[in-house]
Amino acid sequence: MAAQFGCTVLELREFMEKRSHEACQILQEKYSGVGELCKRLKTSPVEGLSGNAADLAERKAFFGANVIPPKPPKSFLRLVWEALQDVTLIILEIAAIVSLGLSFYHPGGDDNEASNEERKYEWIEGVAILVAVIVVVLVTAFNDWSKERQFRGLQNKIEGDHKISVLRNNEVMPIPVTDIVVGDICLIKYGDLMPTDGVVIQSNDLKIDESALTGESDHIKKGEDTDPMLLSGTHVMEGSGRMVVTAVGVNSQAGIIFTLLGATAEADDDKDKNKDKKETKTDAAEAGAELEEVRTAPDKEKKKEDGGSHKKEQSVLQAKLTKLAIQIGYAGMTIAILTVIILILRFCITTFAVEGKAWDITYLQNFVKYFIIGVTVLVVAVPEGLPLAVTLSLAYAVKKMMFDNNLVRHLDACETMGNATAICSDKTGTLTTNRMTVVQSYIADKHNKETPKFADLPKNAGELIVQCASINSGYTSKVVKGEGDLPMQLGNKTECALLGFVLGLGQSYEAIREQNPESSFAHMYTFILNKSGDAVPFSKQEQDRLVHDVIEPMAMDGLRTICLAYKDLSTNSAAANNVQKLSGEPDWEDEDSMLQGLTCVCITGIEDPVRPEVPDAIRRCQRAGITVRMVTGDNINTARSIAGKCGILKPGDDFYVLEGKEFNRRIRDETGEVSQQLFDKVWPKLRVLARSQPQDKYTLVKHMIESKVSEAREVIAVTGDGTNDAPALKKADVGFAMGIQGTDVAKEASDIILTDDNFTSIVKAVMWGRNVYDSIAKFLQFQLTVNVVAVVLAFVGACAVNDSPLKAVQMLWVNLIMDTLASLALATEPPTEELLNRKPYGRTKPLISRTMMKNILGHSVYQLLVVFFLLFYGERLLDVDSGRNADIHEGPTQHFTSIFNTFVMMTLFNEINARKIHDQRNIFQGLFSNPIFYCIWLGTFASQVIIVQFGGRAFSTAGLEIDQWIWCLFFGVGGMLWGQVVTSIPTSKLPEAMAYGSEPPAEMDALDENAENGGEQSGGDLKRGQILWIRGLTRLQTQLRVVNAFRSTLEEVHESRSLHSVHSAHSLRHSRSQQVKALADEANTRVVDVKAKTSDPVA
Repeated sequence: MAAQFGCTVLELREFMEKRSHEACQILQEKYSGVGELCKRLKTSPVEGLSGNAADLAERKAFFGANVIPPKPPKSFLRLVWEALQDVTLIILEIAAIVSLGLSFYHPGGDDNEASNEERKYEWIEGVAILVAVIVVVLVTAFNDWSKERQFRGLQNKIEGDHKISVLRNNEVMPIPVTDIVVGDICLIKYGDLMPTDGVVIQSNDLKIDESALTGESDHIKKGEDTDPMLLSGTHVMEGSGRMVVTAVGVNSQAGIIFTLLGATAEADDDKDKNKDKKETKTDAAEAGAELEEVRTAPDKEKKKEDGGSHKKEQSVLQAKLTKLAIQIGYAGMTIAILTVIILILRFCITTFAVEGKAWDITYLQNFVKYFIIGVTVLVVAVPEGLPLAVTLSLAYAVKKMMFDNNLVRHLDACETMGNATAICSDKTGTLTTNRMTVVQSYIADKHNKETPKFADLPKNAGELIVQCASINSGYTSKVVKGEGDLPMQLGNKTECALLGFVLGLGQSYEAIREQNPESSFAHMYTFILNKSGDAVPFSKQEQDRLVHDVIEPMAMDGLRTICLAYKDLSTNSAAANNVQKLSGEPDWEDEDSMLQGLTCVCITGIEDPVRPEVPDAIRRCQRAGITVRMVTGDNINTARSIAGKCGILKPGDDFYVLEGKEFNRRIRDETGEVSQQLFDKVWPKLRVLARSQPQDKYTLVKHMIESKVSEAREVIAVTGDGTNDAPALKKADVGFAMGIQGTDVAKEASDIILTDDNFTSIVKAVMWGRNVYDSIAKFLQFQLTVNVVAVVLAFVGACAVNDSPLKAVQMLWVNLIMDTLASLALATEPPTEELLNRKPYGRTKPLISRTMMKNILGHSVYQLLVVFFLLFYGERLLDVDSGRNADIHEGPTQHFTSIFNTFVMMTLFNEINARKIHDQRNIFQGLFSNPIFYCIWLGTFASQVIIVQFGGRAFSTAGLEIDQWIWCLFFGVGGMLWGQVVTSIPTSKLPEAMAYGSEPPAEMDALDENAENGGEQSGGDLKRGQILWIRGLTRLQTQLRVVNAFRSTLEEVHESRSLHSVHSAHSLRHSRSQQVKALADEANTRVVDVKAKTSDPVA
């Protein structure tokens, strides 16, 4: 088969490692040019592959598929083993095993029949604890396993959404990147992410960002005679071209490096298989080392620039929860130690001092039980359900947001979006329909309000218009017949509008393109035509008149103004409009010179209607306290008109509508640097930024984030679709890339991809973000109430009655079921419209508000009063024997079972209370809209009945009578009535000090990084041992394991698809450091500026 193709896989791999002139030399000497290489690969540079299924399968079998196999997911047993590493579980396991061993040790001397009968059941508690631990481990492992599976499915969707245009059977078709094979002819353009290695066949001003592989920030110009090698994982920053695919998947340069870095399933196999490829391996290993350097370099630079990792800073909620869990861990450890000490001291004083008994080995069983109680108090004290609630809430939100056209790439973005205070939105396609049509035109000194007839135009002018529109637009932009009456626009919408204008004139742009194929272009980058279609000088006065009489009226109608222009380059005598006589090859790189002296053919007014649903969506944002700003490349009058139609601007508003130049003039000091002080005078009143460059958007976002004008730091969401929007998308708290119009570079830099490019989807993201925050707050309120009551009850019980009223297994049941199932129930509440009726929480919003603290303390007081009443007087109320001061070996009593059952009932009914955290009276509103909640609630209730009635010694319960059950339910329902009393207490009268967690804990970032890296210290206070101990103590491993698994698995595909995604911040930072120039609509069109602000630099 090698002979059939004329090239082997190894030969092509070695060839693709060459660069620049060396590659050109080898291409000519060994393959006699790219045309001969295509012949060896059995493909046509003009028509591409045939598309025959057998041929494609044969190529995949020989050259490999364009897939980098990800690491296989962790097995369920591996996840079980990781769950077993939890420190508190290990302690419980050891204690349970010791207890189990001692239960079988019966030294002689005590032949009491009752005592012997009790000892028959001593083993049950040890076994029950072990079983409970096993259940905890299995549930944790199952959660990890199922969520990883969900996110692998999400990966596949993201992978499937990445497509590229190829030429097959002389037809251009978009295909998934995974279907590309060696020999395919790929059409690449500005903004594309290179999916494979390849060799340039034809290029038009093609420049590539190769910093992903080399760390070199300068864009590399590619061409057949300069540097023909295109590498996977790099980005097309300018121009367009065609390439023949030479290496795919693990054989591409990105695949080789990922294999060596252990990022693929084949990494281990390749270590053995590639021993005979030392040279190849060495080169790739060097590239791998460069990759590692590139990966770490931007992190260091980012920390210097922002004072920390920006993405870490995003997750304010998780940072606050981590800090809270650690502080509760300290408190829980203290109470647990005190509980064990008090129990042991009381036993020793009573047994050895008061009763004067001698030491017996059987007393060791008492100490073990006391130790188990202490550890169990610790387990209950620590709210390990919090990480699970965060995980479940985020996972649920991500899954549901996909149905609302939000494809979430970074989990933090869900929660962060709920805190958004400002949205900087593009206009085209986001606020408007992105279905552009030329509705006005100015041709040959005549302003047309409708499309003119071609016969009515001067012949010369008509032909020039058709040629300009057909040739100066990307050849991938087309207007084809749609399913309905409207034609379908494929590619850049502005270019499609111009092509539609050509069709409206009754001409064919395809015929012009056939006469002028892309391969004939030399390069892709002020006179005007008079009434006769002849070129006449375009004076300053004429320019002013044109702006006043044509451009501004079009813009006031909300139209985008585009100028079509051309320029003749001749070696003969210069014509009237040929201001550049050539003596040789022109300097194509001198764009400023090339763009001078153009001849204006016509000016078009393009209509892009506002989406009908956008005005209402913006009103909802404004009601929710979110300021919407429009950042567009359109001229200022068009931008103002559209902003008025959208509702961003209203009559009588005293807000700024600025052009990019004026914006920069106001915010920069005499040295040309952006002054934060000057910036702070502008941005609060800025609503529309017109004629903006991508660098202006980045400046706006960066300095809004750094501003101290607001009480709380602004949380910024930004939309973008172009490659040059990437720095702003990366800098923003939440970056939204356009799924339809967005380039691959923009998508890589974003946090969320809008699959429908619709502003309304952003509003849905806000709702989901706020819902995530509220869901976690609901669970936090519920969880802390359970923790406070359980811990205080265990501690007081140890002090007062020498035992915990809640046994170890019972507390594990409360801890496991209440935490895990309550997390699922409260974290899956669907969002409601009322979420938009309040202002954003902001970054300094207390984690536990005064209302939440009021509810936590109020319900804790009620539950503790009820439990203590039952503990000390319950035997009289229930008419049962007292369980106080019973021997530790005695069986379960109805007295203590009633306490346990009442506590669970109060907790269950408080779960319904916890659904409302803003003092709402109607706690049942929306209850039945969430079947997960009421199914879990009923299931937990049924399980409690079974445990109480049939649990026996395993759960330390004795079956209750019907009247005892009624009392338990009475106290449980009473908690709901008590909740109405607590709600009646005005929150405004409570002291501010009751709120907790108003400051984002920055030190948590350092803790996370040091713990993961085995760091030395965090902030100089927390040493590595302390960090690991705290993490084990608080069971934060659950959070880290699950959430990081989501992140890592979600990003593995981006890594395997794009080497650049691992460290995109680096190349994007270099990208924005370059002087950004106004490119025309993702294609190679250059739009003429008739008078500085006439044309539209659509970029």
